[in-house]
Amino acid sequence: MEFIPAKQILSSWSDGSTWFGSNYNMNVYKGCSHGCIYCDSRSECYRVQDFDRVRSKTDVLEILESELRKKRRKGLVSSGAMSDPYNPQERTHRLTESTLKLLDRYGFGASVLTKSDLVTRDLAIFQSIQKHSPTAVKFTITTADDLLAKRIEPHVAVSSDRFRSLSKAADAGIFTGVNLWPILPFITDTTDNIRQIVRMAADNGAQYVCPSPNYGVTLRQNQRAYYYRQLDRLFPGLKRRYQQIFGLSYECRSPQGHELQQALQEECQTHGLLYRMQDIAAAITERYRPKQLSLF
Repeated sequence: MEFIPAKQILSSWSDGSTWFGSNYNMNVYKGCSHGCIYCDSRSECYRVQDFDRVRSKTDVLEILESELRKKRRKGLVSSGAMSDPYNPQERTHRLTESTLKLLDRYGFGASVLTKSDLVTRDLAIFQSIQKHSPTAVKFTITTADDLLAKRIEPHVAVSSDRFRSLSKAADAGIFTGVNLWPILPFITDTTDNIRQIVRMAADNGAQYVCPSPNYGVTLRQNQRAYYYRQLDRLFPGLKRRYQQIFGLSYECRSPQGHELQQALQEECQTHGLLYRMQDIAAAITERYRPKQLSLF
């Protein structure tokens, strides 16, 4: 694996009021080998050349430890926004595992977003962290159908494996749930798919299912070109339908968006799952927020 120079690992402080309660973002790896046909991180604005080749940052652990020592405010550190922290290279290099141990040592929380079952290897570290700080293990799941998952997300654990990993995280007492995004118009945007994902999440101990904010997929720059090439290969004729309906729109919202939203909310309410971002963020951090002393 190639190592590239880096000066900073942690992002600047955020109040954590919206994005799953996270205060800092961290990306140990750059690029991703999962091969998902829709990945927004391919967009030119992120400046990741040769996106399918995974690289890491030189001296990542030394830089991170120095940053953690200097931070005046503890907080929840989130990983997985740009590159899966449990890509195949993690089995050998174990950089995500090492960063989690550092977060534990310095009293920070940890939240990861992944499509890999490798995350179960580190559940004991999450259990140690949650003794003092918030933790969350989140899984991106776009379809309940393993065969379809293998087509649109070819080099990653199929959905059933992710649900099994979710169950193990829940059994370990870790806050966990499903990020149901993106929703691909005319591919995964059926109420049956949405309902199945919510039911399977509930059956496996999830505490939330968070839907795609636009009940669709975002397309821009070279990401759009890549996605359309994959549509031509996997779903012949569908690219033309996208072009006719969405043109060059950044947000490609499912025509079934209202029905999908209603189905998700009904199923989540039936199974007692959270689905609104503010409620999920509050639930992740609730037990760690300072309690106001009563005058009585």
